[in-house]
Amino acid sequence: MNLKTRSSLPVLALIVLLWFSCSRSNSSLPGEPGTADSTGNTFTVQTLYDSLLNPWGMAWLPDGRMLVTERSGEILVFRDDKFTGEKLSGVPKVFNSGQGGLLDIQLHPDYKENHWIYISYAKPVEGGATTAIARFKLNGNKVVELKDLFLARPFLPADYHFGSRIVFDNKGFLYFSSGERGTQPKVQQLDNDHGKIHRLYDDGRIPEDNPFVRQKGANPSIWTYGHRNPQGMVYDAVNDRIWSAEHGPRGGDELNLIEKGKNYGWPKTSYGINYDSTILTEFKELPGVENPVRYWVPSIGPCGITIVTSKLYPQWKGNIMVGALAFRYVARVVLSGTTYVKEEKLLPGLGRVRDIAQSPDGYVYVITEGPGLLVKLIPRE
Repeated sequence: MNLKTRSSLPVLALIVLLWFSCSRSNSSLPGEPGTADSTGNTFTVQTLYDSLLNPWGMAWLPDGRMLVTERSGEILVFRDDKFTGEKLSGVPKVFNSGQGGLLDIQLHPDYKENHWIYISYAKPVEGGATTAIARFKLNGNKVVELKDLFLARPFLPADYHFGSRIVFDNKGFLYFSSGERGTQPKVQQLDNDHGKIHRLYDDGRIPEDNPFVRQKGANPSIWTYGHRNPQGMVYDAVNDRIWSAEHGPRGGDELNLIEKGKNYGWPKTSYGINYDSTILTEFKELPGVENPVRYWVPSIGPCGITIVTSKLYPQWKGNIMVGALAFRYVARVVLSGTTYVKEEKLLPGLGRVRDIAQSPDGYVYVITEGPGLLVKLIPRE
């Protein structure tokens, strides 16, 4: 290095430092006041906790506690937006491997009367693991009256594509997603539980009006089929409909309107290709197959989703918020009825967004992995 080059380094470093400082002060970084979307909706991203380990779901209890699941099998207890340092005891043993572990958590719509809490998890079983739906009550921070309501069959050794989100509709029916576990062709068959969305009564019984109850050889809990790995699901109470977000292969992630008895195509149709770049299927659409309302190429890795109903975010009302694992942002999807209009990327670079939920008091919360954040979006008055 010559003397002239060496002598110019301090000046160059100063220029770079000034440029970085100026660019940072004019940017809208996650956590800074004044973050805004294209509608002019301005909000602050408040980090409530930064030490989550592979979080998956969240739910709020009427007594003010908030529960956050971690895939390892922990359920953390928060109060007033702060981690209490407490965890629930008595949580069932989970298959904590690959994509498996403790997954979603939801309260029964009549929780104040019956005190039931529902979880989905990868359960270790003979032959591997399976998607399980269970319910329990709480005695303080202790899980009691735990019971499995559903185990997806057949059991498989695969450690991926478990699903699994839980929602209730306004009649109290329980819906949940089960991933295809690598069983591609069998997803189109009704004699197995994989690659399906299921519907049960809240105690695990089969509703008599499920679409395949009277079809010979069909599993009676099935509500829809032809899914790959639905890791997002939300009930739109205003319009009495269910939305699901699912992972495609390489490209072809989908946002779907879930309707009774319908086929969503996997693996007969897809907007994606195989991971090795070979053709998965020549068909993007087929007669008798429901097309996605929105699809993503390349894949964003959609996970938890929610519909904004809160008065705190008037410009977002009715929008679907989709967490993007791969691209690390929140997608604000705008619809006209059930027709896709546009999408906006919010909070780019926040982290692998695993779940988004609206609290009982109307605030939007986001949990991420890598880093493991719990954040709250606070509208600026």
